[in-house]
Amino acid sequence: MEHAYESGCFFETGIYRPPSEGGSYSLLLRFTRNCPWNKCTFCSMYKEEKFSIRSVEEIKGDIDAIAALCDELKAISWSLGYTGEINKPVIIEMINRAPILNTSQGFIMVVNWLIVGGRTAFLQDGNSPEMRTERLVEVLKYLRQKFPSLERVTSYARSKTLARKSLDELKAIYEAGLDRLHVGLETGDDELLTIVKKGVTGQEHIEGGRKAMEAGFQLSEYWMPGLGGKELWEQHARNTARVLTAINPHYIRSRPFVPSPGSPIYDSFASGEFHLLNGEEHLTELKLMIEELDVTSKVCFDHAGNYWRNRKGSLLFTQDYEGYAFPDQKQRVLALIEEGLEAQKTAPHNTELTRML
Repeated sequence: MEHAYESGCFFETGIYRPPSEGGSYSLLLRFTRNCPWNKCTFCSMYKEEKFSIRSVEEIKGDIDAIAALCDELKAISWSLGYTGEINKPVIIEMINRAPILNTSQGFIMVVNWLIVGGRTAFLQDGNSPEMRTERLVEVLKYLRQKFPSLERVTSYARSKTLARKSLDELKAIYEAGLDRLHVGLETGDDELLTIVKKGVTGQEHIEGGRKAMEAGFQLSEYWMPGLGGKELWEQHARNTARVLTAINPHYIRSRPFVPSPGSPIYDSFASGEFHLLNGEEHLTELKLMIEELDVTSKVCFDHAGNYWRNRKGSLLFTQDYEGYAFPDQKQRVLALIEEGLEAQKTAPHNTELTRML
């Protein structure tokens, strides 16, 4: 028997996805390659790669290959008497039939996705809505048709792209099957946005975020505590709170800044031009941002970069993907920050952050 995936690369996936998509074992589908902007000074991802948009035919071909793999796994399961269940004997038999799958990361990803019910998918890479709307709508409808078990389809998106698309275009994309967006806000401060070459203004962040929510998307906005360093921490905190309040997204996710080797800002850090916040200063910045934040969002610390600890040495915040529901749990978060600040008085500054560098 010939298999559609015997070439060893039966469909294409990228590297990056949000932690919540890995935690839910999402199906990873590459609609675009790399990042269309790729100028942010804090980022080392994609720096040696060019952005490209995959054709409708390529994307549909990948979806067909995954569907064929799923069909064969289920057929094997039925033939072995497991009534469609994907388990170890089924996986072993599949690999016996197509040994090349034994070293395929894509195969492992599809198996995990099926085991948990095939409920979620993530569109890679950095900005799938950059595709022409009619083409994105076509492949989204095809994806939903081929995999009716999907309950959620997610993508990264840039605020500027969302602001540029018309509301009717965004509604069409949502109605075709893309229902969750992850946006890298990083900061709401215009001076800092210019310094880090984000390519967007605070007002464009607001416009893009609001428009996405009006179109129906569930929206996660990511911000970077510490991105302004010792010099710009206060305006970074205040203006980030201002912009996030104006958007009021479903989720606000903290991704503390750590200088990444290979990024332009790392050179500034290494030369002593950029001054990192220590643990106490990080929490002071975070306290100010949270105090000024007036939202009904879920505020999340669902990443290992949120390193702060209490006096017992345990993580200060839960890293659950659902985080803390505001405004009800705002005072709880502020109390935890105070607990962290107390712990910092007896802890060596920057211990955890230094270890991450």
